[in-house]
Amino acid sequence: MKRKIPLIITFTVGVLLIIAEFIPHKPFGTLSGELEEWFLVISGFAIILGQLSLLKVNTFKIKYKQKDWQYSIITLASFFFMVGFGLLWGTGKSSGIFGHGEVISAVIGIKPFDYLFQNVYQHLQATMFSLLAFFIASAAYRAFIGRNLESNLLLIAAVLVMLGNTTVGGLLTSWLPESLNFLHLPKVSEFIMTYPTTAGQRAIMIGAGLGIIGSSLRIILGIERSYLGGE
Repeated sequence: MKRKIPLIITFTVGVLLIIAEFIPHKPFGTLSGELEEWFLVISGFAIILGQLSLLKVNTFKIKYKQKDWQYSIITLASFFFMVGFGLLWGTGKSSGIFGHGEVISAVIGIKPFDYLFQNVYQHLQATMFSLLAFFIASAAYRAFIGRNLESNLLLIAAVLVMLGNTTVGGLLTSWLPESLNFLHLPKVSEFIMTYPTTAGQRAIMIGAGLGIIGSSLRIILGIERSYLGGE
């Protein structure tokens, strides 16, 4: 029964939402909006559950001195700092328990929560994303090695696009006459980005859409039950 009830709810809600997309009249017309509001409420509880899970997992790591448990101390301290500052002095235009924290804001120029968010969290986030550049460069290097026809086409297209977006690329083909303007590297780069790249992106999006439809149907029909706990 513990598994049948979630399956019935999932099937019912999924079918109703599909019907609501094709029947704009009441009660189906407003059904989608109502369920979206329910989703926001459930998401709020999910966030609380995630926070409790974060506290539990990191507390156990510290308690039993598991691998890299020192980082869990930093995680918990950061969590309590951000939550505490947000509750005490608020965020943005919202006030906290002690109001807007005018005294502290006069010293640091902004609320404590916003100060940490803008001067610590955003910089850490930028650092994390900047590290991805090295993985992208490594993956691009492996993909550009000309082993077959597909990789050679990818290599040629990548070189043309990169050169076409640089000053050097424009200078390399600046000697071509106006009648061969379409062979200028900036024009070639623009052509590749406008037509082949856009076509490929649309094909990928169509494939992703079909995949989402297939996965949704599997969940609605009860074929996919991993959300119930790995069945």
